[in-house]
Amino acid sequence: MAITHLKRAAKTPETETDTARKVVTEMLAAIEAGGEQAVRDYALTLDKWGGDIVMTPATIAERTQGIPQSVKDDIDFAANQVRRFAEAQRASVQDFSLEISPGLHLGQKLVPVNTAGCYVPTGRYAHIASAYMSVATAKAAGVKTVVACSAPFKGKGIHPHVLYAMQVAGADIIMCLGGVQAIAAITYGLFTGQKADIIVGPGNKFVAEAKRMLFGKVGIDVFAGPSEVAVIADDSADSLIVATDLVGQAEHGHESPAWLITTSRRIADEVTRLMPELIAALPPTARDAAGAAWRDYGEVVLCGSREEMVTVSDEYACEHLEVHCNDLDWWQQNLTNYGSLFLGEETNVAFGDKVSGPNHILPTKFAARYSAGLSVHKFLKPLTWQKMTRDACKLIAPVSARISRMEGMEAHARTSDVRMTKYAPGTNVDLGQPVEA
Repeated sequence: MAITHLKRAAKTPETETDTARKVVTEMLAAIEAGGEQAVRDYALTLDKWGGDIVMTPATIAERTQGIPQSVKDDIDFAANQVRRFAEAQRASVQDFSLEISPGLHLGQKLVPVNTAGCYVPTGRYAHIASAYMSVATAKAAGVKTVVACSAPFKGKGIHPHVLYAMQVAGADIIMCLGGVQAIAAITYGLFTGQKADIIVGPGNKFVAEAKRMLFGKVGIDVFAGPSEVAVIADDSADSLIVATDLVGQAEHGHESPAWLITTSRRIADEVTRLMPELIAALPPTARDAAGAAWRDYGEVVLCGSREEMVTVSDEYACEHLEVHCNDLDWWQQNLTNYGSLFLGEETNVAFGDKVSGPNHILPTKFAARYSAGLSVHKFLKPLTWQKMTRDACKLIAPVSARISRMEGMEAHARTSDVRMTKYAPGTNVDLGQPVEA
């Protein structure tokens, strides 16, 4: 059976890229020229925020004092799940050294970046989970200074729950700032004097474009796009649960793709019928976002075998990939391109987004073909080092000299010559034919 698209997307994430690029180019130029004042101007114009940018301990305490203990308990639990998983990731990678040949010692030292910027979006929703996903992971990696940033919620400062999550996760500096101006401020060290070495965290298309354009001046986690979900389902799947999970991620925004890949025409038809009903039953904000996302970006792909489903899924390289099929071990062994994998009906994206432990800041727009999601590894630099004895040098230097001269790099070769003259005077060793041209 040929792969058949029963529903195709009318748009792609690139549809809106040009507009974002023009806006961000103008804003970054203005901020680079105008510094902190330009950032304040954008904060006032775009977010209606004229208060302090850097949150003081007193302000944080005042803003979070009304949070019910039950809410704090939930945030504490989820943040601890993420922290424990990140700490296990950190323990899985280690410094090492080895004597690769007599007297030649090589090694790796894992060094965290000094300053990380963690952007937490606040717009249509208060993204509590993004706070501890980014901040707790950076701290588990050993980052000295974490600058957390989020926009004022409805013009009244950072959402109290987001602010508490930042604090619990271990943020060292918290700024009330959102959008392009936040990414620029973190990059240039405005208001804090701490230029970020890397910026992580999800955001809208303007935030994503700002990160892309500033990449090089600062490291970034991934070239991010709108949130994506795909569900792979065979005939054993529950169509209501499948449809509910697709709607659950389409809620993210108007441009969030939701894809169903199935071998079952029954599942395809039932999910297609259920989607509009489930979307219509949502509250207005979610209904608007999910409705547009499913209409413009939703797809249903009918396949003839599970091997074809793997092929389609790996081509899509989806950010969040759920598998509602028999023989889950087979799927885990055969799927290769995804941001994070959710195996079985009992394990859904929302659990991973909020509580389970693995990070929810994941690659989109096909980047899962070559990149993984946020982890402690993003904050660590595996720095290599070398040390050798003179005897080892006498072994390595002639080979280095000969290869350098074969490449035509005489100055490189002479760094070997000078050492051989010092360490092994009078020794007749082939150092290669000197470069004359």
